[in-house]
This record gives sequence, structure tokens and C-alpha cells, in this order.
Amino acid sequence: MPADRRALITGSTRHIGLAIARRLAQDGYVPILNHAHDDEQAVHALEAVRVVHPAAELIRADVTREADVARMVETASANGPIDLLVNNFGPFLWKPLLETSLAEWNRILAGGVTSAFLCCRAVLPSMRSARAGSIVNVASMHAERHRAAPHTLPYAISKAGVARLTRTLAKTEGPYGIRVNAVSPGFVDSQENLPPDAASRTALGRLARPEEIAAAVSFLASEKAAYITGAVLDVHGGALL
Repeated sequence: MPADRRALITGSTRHIGLAIARRLAQDGYVPILNHAHDDEQAVHALEAVRVVHPAAELIRADVTREADVARMVETASANGPIDLLVNNFGPFLWKPLLETSLAEWNRILAGGVTSAFLCCRAVLPSMRSARAGSIVNVASMHAERHRAAPHTLPYAISKAGVARLTRTLAKTEGPYGIRVNAVSPGFVDSQENLPPDAASRTALGRLARPEEIAAAVSFLASEKAAYITGAVLDVHGGALL
């Protein structure tokens, strides 16, 4: 892999996103971290990633806002084209539907699927011109299983949208040499509001580590997955068996 390959990772200053940034740095990418609010946490994350790759960058942008995404991609591309986009940002909400406000509903859908749409749309023109590139979206383990979601409905809908976006773009962008895939994590030990029996619901009897989700992203972005596109890879430890 050329040393100057660049990877833009949204929501990448904590938990799964930070693990992905560190793993891609290990893989030789110049990781470009994205955050929207906590500047102090973002600086700590950047320092941690720069231990692995000193050229790592940090961009503050709200990826639910079209203008912010355009600015982020323009800034991220200033030192070279974006070879890999990882749409990791996606807020979570645990609340019954009748207690969910419209503002909360809109926030989860915007964060989960609209942000992925905006970021994909922004990076695809340059990837098409290069006739190369990879996008990896982060969905969830129920993204392609249309089960009831009494406490997580907007989140479930947003991640189902991410899965459909993934497969659609894999179809439309394949002729340009662009691969589009997704990972669908299960219960991760960095998540909040997990069911108390989450670990026992898995076949492996434990929660996932963020680094294990990052490893799946790394694989889908690598040359080892050069003939894989349109995949939605379950990484849930057998939670849905």
C-alpha cells in the first residue's frame, strides 16, 4: 500500500471510531479523524493516533450538515485524495417510541443515515475520477433483519438505511472501481445502555472489543477484500444465531 493513502473516518475520536482510526494508521493509511463537539477529547484522540502515524489529521465538522461535510472533504483532500471513507458516526437512542420527541427522531436519522449519504456523495466524484476507492459503512447487527425495535426504532431504521445505501452504492459505483461495504457490529463493550444480559446473548459469551470491529473494517478496506463489494459483514459474536 502506498504510504500516502488517506482515510477519512467520521465520529472517530472515541470508542469504535478511535479504534478504527488507530487500526488504519497501523495499516499505513494517513487517518483523518472527524469530530463535532468535544475539542479536548478530539485532541487526546489525535495524539493517541499520532503515536501510530505522526501524519494523522483532525477536522471538526458536523457530518449531518451539508456545508460542514463539503468543507470537511475539501480540507481532508488538500494534501491528497481520500482513498477510503469510513462512515462510523451514528448516535444511539434507547427510548420507547411514544416517549421519543421529533427532535430526537430527526437527530438519530440524520446522524445514522443522512450523514453517510452526505459523506458518500461528497467523496464519490474524486473516487470516480481516480477509478478507485473504498467506502466502509458502520451499520448494526439488526440492519438487515426487520425485527421489532420497541426501544431503538429510529436507530434501527437509520442502520437499515445504511445497509441499503451500502448495497446501492456498491452497484452504482462498481463500474468506477469503487468498492462499498459495511460492518454490522453487535454488542460492543464501549457502548452505553446495553442490555444487562448482552454478553450472554452471544454464542461466544462476551462483548466485542472496539478493536475487533476495527479489524473487520480494516479487512474490507484491504486488498484481501479486493473482490468484495456490497457486503454487510456481521461482527456480533453469534448474537443472532
